[in-house]
Amino acid sequence: MGAEGFLFLADGVANLGLLDQIAALEWVQENIAAFGGDRGKVTVFGESAGAMSVATLLTMPRAKGLFHRAIVQSGNTPNVNSAATAQRIGRRLADLLGVEATREAIAATSTARVLQAQAKLRDDLLARPDPAFWGEVALSYLPWAPTVDGQTIPEPPINDIVAGAAADIDLLVGSNTEETRLFFVSDGSIDRITDEALLAMAAAYGLPAEGLSGYRAAHPGANAGELLSAIQTDWYWRIPAVRLADAHASTARASTYMYEFAWRSPQFGGRLGAAHSMEIPFVFDTLGLGTEALLGQAPPQSLATAMHAAWVAFAAKGDCGWPKYNRARRPTMHFDATLEIKEDPLAAKVALWKGAR
Repeated sequence: MGAEGFLFLADGVANLGLLDQIAALEWVQENIAAFGGDRGKVTVFGESAGAMSVATLLTMPRAKGLFHRAIVQSGNTPNVNSAATAQRIGRRLADLLGVEATREAIAATSTARVLQAQAKLRDDLLARPDPAFWGEVALSYLPWAPTVDGQTIPEPPINDIVAGAAADIDLLVGSNTEETRLFFVSDGSIDRITDEALLAMAAAYGLPAEGLSGYRAAHPGANAGELLSAIQTDWYWRIPAVRLADAHASTARASTYMYEFAWRSPQFGGRLGAAHSMEIPFVFDTLGLGTEALLGQAPPQSLATAMHAAWVAFAAKGDCGWPKYNRARRPTMHFDATLEIKEDPLAAKVALWKGAR
């Protein structure tokens, strides 16, 4: 939604994109009975940015009581920007538009110009991700993320989850084994990344030298791009999913469930793997409806049947059909051509990131 959803200028207006979602949930509460629904059994779920929204809604005061179950698919722990970072970005947008840094002045600018300015701002971020200006966005690459404004989002949501703010909401959270390959393989960059770039990014993420050695050992024969893909997948998606599940399970009166989607697509010579977004057609049981480009000609229908049934069961009853998550064993449903419950499958990776993620 860009600036229209997440422009922040410290003017008392913040996070309109999320407030729109809350307005939709309020509508559901007011009208669901007319459709035969139960206002006490509302499930909200999303993937990627949608999952980040869901994870943030878990702790927003104005969302309290509007939903009762949540599914976070490939969305990291609530990704938010500080007020200071968000205000710098808002002012930079105004500079690029050549207008005052006020909501009124930006709103009076044409949509086309705002989109052009946003694209220029994005190009500047990619070319010069200087943490002195971009702050946390230098690593997340999400300039238009929710802002911790002290009101709509009082503090970083993960802190509130640790404190039990989502304790009464059932949670299903998970990620895909090779998330970042969607981006690295589709444009061929996985074979253009240098060892120097790998070292620089690993350092930027705070991965210690022994951590990088651990990735080399875990992925023997991998080139620099394949290693960076694995590191980014874990930093951005898989480790945060564990942190979110840990935090929720530690305080929840409701249920916590964890999954991993591991089925590897045969596309791009098999290198695409279990990439970002691959689970969506399985969750909705829509294999074959325009999915061939990413999933190939014969993705397993049995996997779609199983995932779809689990998501429906969670929405209907709050029970996915496998053991609830706990920090001691971290039971995780491993969705592949065959299904398997694995205990603490990311233990080695979590150890590599200890103190850094």
